[in-house]
Amino acid sequence: MMQISESYTQKNSLFNAMNRFIGAVNNMDHTVMVPSLLRDVPLDDEDVKPVSAADAADAANDTAYFHQDADMYSSYVLLKSIRNDIEWGVLQGDERRKDKAGVAEVSRLAAEDDDLEKQFHFHLNGLHAVLSKLTSRADTLTTRYKEEIGCRN
Repeated sequence: MMQISESYTQKNSLFNAMNRFIGAVNNMDHTVMVPSLLRDVPLDDEDVKPVSAADAADAANDTAYFHQDADMYSSYVLLKSIRNDIEWGVLQGDERRKDKAGVAEVSRLAAEDDDLEKQFHFHLNGLHAVLSKLTSRADTLTTRYKEEIGCRN
């Protein structure tokens, strides 16, 4: 009985979320043999349409993160870069990925220095959400690449 509850909580652990993302990007990297074929292929997938207002908002946020005018190649490079940052760490002086809205929220939470647990859970939930979206993006990119080259499994 104890193993069932442990496996459930382990499934939702940050470590496992990072491993799922890294695995999806590794799969994408092994599948995409010619990354240049991804150039000029739009990110929009007409086959996948959100069904609820919440899903539509999530989809809008997801594509906003990947830039509206970006192609699948840009996503491929970004996903590999994020994987490398997770595996090898981020340089201390690296300011390239700071989001102004995220910085404002971090500043607000930093003002509430007394509640470190709240700050931790805020960032942990955000990291889980981002990793889930990135994992989904890597899986979608892999599938769409296979479709582009005519390999349907």
